[in-house]
Order: sequence, then C-alpha cells, then structure tokens
Amino acid sequence: MLLLPFLSIWSSGQLGSQFVSNVPQRKLGFALLLCAVALAISLPASAASRVVAHARVHHGHAAVLRSAVPTHRGHYQVGLGRWTPMFPGSHDMLVRENEELDRLQLPRIADDYELTRYELSQELVPVQETDGLKLAADLPENRRYCRPWTREFLQDFTEAYYNEFHTPIQINSLVRTVEQQHRLRRWNRFAAPEFGDTASTHLTGVTFDMSRRGLTFEQYEWIRNYLLPLQAQGMVDPIEERQPVLHVVVYEKYSSRNDLKSAWSEANEPTEMNPLGSAAAGTLP
Repeated sequence: MLLLPFLSIWSSGQLGSQFVSNVPQRKLGFALLLCAVALAISLPASAASRVVAHARVHHGHAAVLRSAVPTHRGHYQVGLGRWTPMFPGSHDMLVRENEELDRLQLPRIADDYELTRYELSQELVPVQETDGLKLAADLPENRRYCRPWTREFLQDFTEAYYNEFHTPIQINSLVRTVEQQHRLRRWNRFAAPEFGDTASTHLTGVTFDMSRRGLTFEQYEWIRNYLLPLQAQGMVDPIEERQPVLHVVVYEKYSSRNDLKSAWSEANEPTEMNPLGSAAAGTLP
C-alpha cells in the first residue's frame, strides 16, 4: 500500500533509482526485485495515460477541423465543437418576430381545417417547383403554401441563385399548423413552441426552411450576401439553426420593395412621344 503514492508521482525509472540509492548492498537484490514489480505495475498506467492524452489532443484537433467552414471538398460544413452561425437566433428575436406578426394581425393556423380555409381564400398561395426551386419530397401537398410576399421572395431568391450557380435550392418546410408543430416538438428538440411569445413563425405562413446540405462555401457565401442587405432593411429575418437548414422569416414589407421596383421600371420606360409632344416620331403637331 505504501508504494501507491509513489507510483502516482514518480516514473518507474525514478522509483528504481530511489530504491537503489537508499538500501544497503546486502539488500540490493531485494530492492531490484521491487523495482521490477513497480515497473510491471506502472507500465499499463503510463500507457493508459498516453492513450488518454493522445485522445484529448486528437479530439481537440477534430473539433477544430469540424468547426472550419470550408471542407477539403469545398463544401460548407457546420462545426460540432465550435459552431458559430452566421445568422444566430435568440429569444429576443423570436419575441420581436411574434410581436411584428401580431401587429400585422396574422393568425396562427390551428389545424388542417383552418389551413384549407386560408388556402381556398388565397391568403395562403401555392409554391410551385421551378428550375431554381425544389420542394422536399416528403413535404405534403397541403403544406406547400405560404403568404404571397413570402412566395415573391422565394421566386426572386431562387431565380437569382439559379442564374448564378445553375442548380436549385431545396425548400424543406413552409406553412405549418399548431397541431403539426405540437407533434414536431415531441421528437425535434430544436422546434419552436406552438404557443406563446416565441411561437413558431411557420404557423402564420411567412416562413420557410431552406436546406443547407451539399452547399459549397462559395454558394453559402452568395446566399449570405444576398440576405444581409434585406435583413438590414427589416424585410427578412434569417436564422441559421443547428440542423442543416436556414430558417427565413419574410415580412410583408418585401412586397413594397417589389412595388417600388415596378414603379421605377415603369417610370423609366420610353414613350412614343417626341420632345415636341407629338404622338409619333416624324409627325407634326
């Protein structure tokens, strides 16, 4: 028992030296025998400590690798150890989003009956697949709806992305009901509540989830740069979740942006009037 404290402090070589220097010559053989026993006991412990130390170093190195944004294949990868989102969400953001949706008097859709009613009244409009927009195969037909301004944004966003990269963006989720959100929360711990000041914005039809799987670093940077100015203008609220999706809330004011663009375009269209006010060029007043 007296050997155990020494074994935890000294190496096997130091322990042997201590025994040899402190025993009489006639007991040297016995001391050497004890040293051999100490060496046999200490080797597994030191080997184990080296394995643990190596594992710690390897784990730290792996965490750094996982946290790197570009991978060796050039694809965007979410780090597990040191995950730093470009668009972080927060409790305050969810509260602010719900306050804005309340101000717009957008109800939370309770069930499939209400969902059908909003779809028939065209308060929710269908989202169709295009060259630039693909819908997840498991997204039900009656869930492929959103608010008109959210669809406007999706059309503009996915068309611009397709023109840049010639590949579509996949949309995993659009409108949801309170019943659906309640079921979702049973197995998805990241899902927002179905009630309260931080309720899921999917329940109003203004939000979509975009898949981030397979995106290259260049593609994700393009998406980020596309969203940043719109976020600054209060038109969208992107949130990068720990799941491989980008959650985007689109506000009604996005429609006014397109209205302004349309008005500007019409104002700059050439007319058939010449500077003298004639109805056609070459004719006299």
